[in-house]
This record gives sequence, C-alpha cells and structure tokens, in this order.
Amino acid sequence: MTAHCYQDITPSQLDTLGPEVRRIDVREPDEYTGPLGHLPEAELVPLGTLEAASASWPREQPLLLICRSGGRSAKAARALAQRGFTHLYNLAGGMLAVREAPAARPQG
Repeated sequence: MTAHCYQDITPSQLDTLGPEVRRIDVREPDEYTGPLGHLPEAELVPLGTLEAASASWPREQPLLLICRSGGRSAKAARALAQRGFTHLYNLAGGMLAVREAPAARPQG
C-alpha cells in the first residue's frame, strides 16, 4: 500500500467531481447539523460506523470523504483503501476550508 491511497482535493475543486462521486461526511451528527453545515448531497456516516456501513458499498465507486478539518476524512480514506476501495478523495481542510472559500455553499 502506498502512502497516497487517496487524492486530496480543495474546496475549489469540488465542482470538478462528477455526480457519480458519493459524498460521505464522517463527522458526528451534531457537527453535520452544526454551524459549519454540510455539503449538498453529503451522507452522514460517522467515522465510528464507517467500517460496518461501507461493508456493502461497491469498491469501485468514487467516494469523497469529508470532516471538519481533513484529519478524520483522511483516516477514513486510508481505512477504506485498506478494505479495497480504489477511487477515494479527501476534502483537504474539511468543512473549515469550505467555509473560508469564496464560493462556499454548505447547507445546514
């Protein structure tokens, strides 16, 4: 396994991801609905439940992992890569970076 099992993307690159990319927010429910909001179409799958939740997901489906600052989502991406997922993206800087971006569009 290489150190780069996922690709970091910035908030400005979000629009380059197609509709086939499933958005997985690994924060806790109170964070998902909290002040930072969440990305449109993001599914809440807290990090502690990711292993069980992802067991039935197609391994080839592209996934964007999202959290508050990029740390938990990177951890999630590494864990999913170890389980055979092959198209993984990490939102670098997380929802904090989205909020700071000029065209921030979180919901919530």
